[in-house]
Amino acid sequence: MATLDVSLGSHHLATPLVAAAGTVGSVIEFADTVDFSRYGAAVAKSVSPEPWTGRPAPRIGAVDTGMLNGIGIQNPGIDAWLEDIGSAFSDLSVPVWGSAVAHDVEGFGLVAAAMDRSDVAAIEINLSCPNLDGMPFALDAHLSGRVVEGVRAATNKPIGAKLSPDASSVVEVAAAVATAGADWVVMGNTAMGAAIDPHTRRPVLSGVIGGYSGSPLRPIAVRCVLDISRAMPDLPIVGCGGVSTADHVVEYLLAGASAVGIGSAHFDRPRVADRIVRDLDRYMTRNGITNLLELKGAYEPWT
Repeated sequence: MATLDVSLGSHHLATPLVAAAGTVGSVIEFADTVDFSRYGAAVAKSVSPEPWTGRPAPRIGAVDTGMLNGIGIQNPGIDAWLEDIGSAFSDLSVPVWGSAVAHDVEGFGLVAAAMDRSDVAAIEINLSCPNLDGMPFALDAHLSGRVVEGVRAATNKPIGAKLSPDASSVVEVAAAVATAGADWVVMGNTAMGAAIDPHTRRPVLSGVIGGYSGSPLRPIAVRCVLDISRAMPDLPIVGCGGVSTADHVVEYLLAGASAVGIGSAHFDRPRVADRIVRDLDRYMTRNGITNLLELKGAYEPWT
């Protein structure tokens, strides 16, 4: 009988699907809309040491078949998050990962220490946030490693580092965070982009530059997963970017991922995982696959 359960190192997931941060809110408010039993984990929206107001509107816009967003990680800050949300995850049908974000290395550790006292099953480190010098941590292997070291010192919970496809070498960054104590990497996040309306001559986003997501991102993210998997085959990877079908999940697994994140697809179809799980089960039955581990990194080369 086919089984959908997978593992990220010692961290077990009932299915390979992970609801990506920022697309299911705090998870709690989507519990009546999304069947979270279809997921191995759901990631709550990123939280910072202090409240962040985010950017002014407009901060979301459709660009071709993708989406550009510049929300600015609006959140209530870790203290309010702990009081209002952090103790309610145990009532859900899915393990919830917290997501830590900050503008400095110490801030990530502060958030992680607070989340360590909450009901989250693991902590994802959002390294795509710009540091105080204006450059995302995920573009700098040394800084990314320092952040992960701080988080590792602050919690005993499993931790994953969310990387950026914009890094000049995702392999170098992945190696740094793995050495610093990350149990897995999430590859990846949105790619930085911009768009300008030719009729109004205004940028689509108030902040001009934002994160581009959706189906156009998938080939880029798959390439990053391939690069990391080839260099570090023992490092668990959550592949993420442009996933909306079971075939997309299989593609990421074949590239070397152990689990797969679903993000922007939730905005179009909140229950997208229902169909993905059904079709994934059919794919496994049709191809005689009993365990998804059989697919990991098992793409067929041309030579």
